[in-house]
Amino acid sequence: MEFTVSQIAGMLKGTVQGDGNEKINMLGKIQEAKKGQIAFLANPKYEHFIYTTQASAVIVKKDFQARKELTVTLILVDDPYSSFTLLLEEYHKAISFQKSGIEEPSFVGKNVTTGKNIYRGAFSYIGNNVTVGENVKIYPHVYVGDNVVIGDNTILHANVKLYADTKVGSNCVIHSGTVIGSDGFGFAPQEDGTYKTIPQLGNVIIEDNVAIGANTVIDCATLFGDSTIIRKGVKLDNLIQVAHNVEIGKNTVIAAQTGISGSSKIGENNMIAGQVGIAGHLVIANHTGIGAQAGISKSIKEEGQKIIGYPAFDVKEYFKSYAVFKRLPDLNDRLRELEKKIAQLNSLENQVEKVGGDE
Repeated sequence: MEFTVSQIAGMLKGTVQGDGNEKINMLGKIQEAKKGQIAFLANPKYEHFIYTTQASAVIVKKDFQARKELTVTLILVDDPYSSFTLLLEEYHKAISFQKSGIEEPSFVGKNVTTGKNIYRGAFSYIGNNVTVGENVKIYPHVYVGDNVVIGDNTILHANVKLYADTKVGSNCVIHSGTVIGSDGFGFAPQEDGTYKTIPQLGNVIIEDNVAIGANTVIDCATLFGDSTIIRKGVKLDNLIQVAHNVEIGKNTVIAAQTGISGSSKIGENNMIAGQVGIAGHLVIANHTGIGAQAGISKSIKEEGQKIIGYPAFDVKEYFKSYAVFKRLPDLNDRLRELEKKIAQLNSLENQVEKVGGDE
């Protein structure tokens, strides 16, 4: 793929300063880029590289003023970092959606509807009554169960498993090893100490523009007609467990190794760090920030809170407390020393009282 600097500037709504006909075929770091590559400058501490870079073009802020003579072509934009991110996204899309056609062997069931320009990798399986949108990419060894719906421009990477009745929206990316629609953890204890499996009959709904990392698991809802729901714009990292009947609000981001127990409702625009544990049947308000390894044992009803710790509480109060409990060994030593001194004073006082009594 090759574009001119002017074409890229048009995409970024920027202005060219230099040769707009320069050809760009790759992205690069400003300190390492070669001819044919485009880089960006957002951090002032990297400014010295712009005077020596071999890149064909650099994206800079509109108010950038060169302190030395430049040989590189510039694209002037409002926000160089965001513009370069947009360029990365477009480049990634172009690479991701290059594949098309059907590889063999692969299996397709009955009553399957597929859109234009799809890709089905070797050893992929598509069940009965499945609907696949346009420009969908299904990589090798993907399993798509019966009655699944997949929206336009969605990518299922190798070894993704979509259980029956799963609904996936448009513009989603699901990475390798992820399992969607598996049974929720439902077992009823019996009098003899065994556990009876509770059938899990619901499904999973994933709305548009959702990204799901590798080896994440999203369980189906328990009852027929109910759904575990991942709302628009949610971004899930690798190795996340989402239990049955959970709902994650739009534009929430969750880092790796977080576990969400059944029937909890996570609000919109939340930021949840890694290894967070959320108990079942809780409600987490919108715009909540949860720090790494926090344990959430009760609902968070007030929006905009930042919490951390186990059990979790306000982040400012947590760090005030941390300033104390990290000194506990020292405080314990001082307490023991005070106890010794008090004991010595009490002993001395008793001796004085005894001498006074003898007199």
